[in-house]
Amino acid sequence: MRRPSSPWSSVLLLGVAAVLVPVAAMADAPSPRRQAELRHLLEQDCGSCHGLTLKGGLGPALSPSRLTGRDDDFLIDTILFGRRGTPMPPWGHELTRDDARWMVDHMRTR
Repeated sequence: MRRPSSPWSSVLLLGVAAVLVPVAAMADAPSPRRQAELRHLLEQDCGSCHGLTLKGGLGPALSPSRLTGRDDDFLIDTILFGRRGTPMPPWGHELTRDDARWMVDHMRTR
């Protein structure tokens, strides 16, 4: 026979879910070491075309204001697959989708 559920069991379940969901979301984030490598890539490799301060050069600025209104998936795909007809090369051979997502988030908040 099934026991009647307590209202506390629902509260406990919601509490566990609140803790586990952010942990699951962080599981895809690059390690701190990888984040340092990605920052270096942004400053040096991306900076060689987008300006060493990412304020523009051969490529457009990668500032938070410049990225406003741009879809994350569009930016991630641009990083991974490049832009045909432009000097923007594909980086998918060196970066994962999670790496590119982290880079987009980093550029939006720096």
